[in-house]
This record gives sequence, C-alpha cells and structure tokens, in this order.
Amino acid sequence: MTQEEGTLDGLVRKRIRALRVAQGLSLEELAQRVHLGQSSLSRIENGQRRLALDQLVALARALDTTLDQLVENAADDVVINPMNHGANGLSWPMKGDPAMSVMRRRFTEPPPDNPAKMRAHPGREWLVVLSGTATLLLGDRRFRVETNRAAEFPTMMPHAIGAEGRPCDVMFIFDRDARRGHRENDDTEDTDS
Repeated sequence: MTQEEGTLDGLVRKRIRALRVAQGLSLEELAQRVHLGQSSLSRIENGQRRLALDQLVALARALDTTLDQLVENAADDVVINPMNHGANGLSWPMKGDPAMSVMRRRFTEPPPDNPAKMRAHPGREWLVVLSGTATLLLGDRRFRVETNRAAEFPTMMPHAIGAEGRPCDVMFIFDRDARRGHRENDDTEDTDS
C-alpha cells in the first residue's frame, strides 16, 4: 500500500465515522442499515478491517452520500486566491462546482438611468450585500438591498446594480450561463451587474 492509498483509506474511515456521528446513528443502527455486524463496522471505522467496495457502496447509501463524495481526496487547494478583474471586481473560482462562479464587486455609482444600459442574458444570479446599500433594477422594478440582505433573480430579466448613497460591496454567485453573460461584457461600465 502506498502512502497516498493509506492516507485515503484513513480519510474514508474518518469520514464514515464523522457522517455516522453527525447523523446521530449508533454503530448498531448503521451496521443494521448495511447488513454488517456492529463489531465489523467498528473495526472498519478503526482501520482493523479491510474496506471492500461493496461495503463502501452500502455505507455511502446508508449515510445519504455518494461513493464519489465518500472517497474524494481533493483537499489540496483549500484557500483560493481571487482573480482581479480591475473595475469589475474580484472573482473566486468554485472548485467544487465549476458551473458556479463567485465574484465580489464594489459599486461606487448608482445604477444607470438609461434602461438601454440594463443587461439581460441567460442564467440565474444570487447576490448578498456585504456593506452599504445596493440598488437593484430588475425590469421596471427598483429594489433597495441593504447590508446582509440577498436577492436572487433570472438574468433574462433586464437588470443593473449600483450603489445607493455611498459605496457598497456585493458578493455575487453566478450559474454557468450568467457568468458567461458577464464574461462577454467584462469591458462594460462599472455600474452594470
């Protein structure tokens, strides 16, 4: 057994125990769900019994997870550095879900008065105001979004975001389609979302 295999084996065993405890299951309850003896399950968790693939599948199912999640070993890049997009803010790639993007932006100006400057593109957007107050223009409606308040909307609705009164910081989460729509327009004015 290589060092990496031993590390993964130990990680999987710790994960099984942690999931069992987090779900409030005793050794006996989980053992019954996977048709094992309580002592056998205890030895699996403690590394005294070899893990078999069929047992891992049954354990993953009983612990309401997937086999992939149970044996995942990708904890290399825990801290992610942002990418700087200049006036458009910072973004952090989400390794766990490549279909999602996170971006933080500081708005210093109100949203554009001209409806022609509102954008629409496929996707969904979620935002939370970290500081200050943002104004969200969504179609013909105007929303005031204060610190620690969030908004979610389909981006096919014409929209724009800006600061209300003083600068505000906003954290966005875009699905793949919404991010693509923003990437295509990264050279637009700072007040567009």
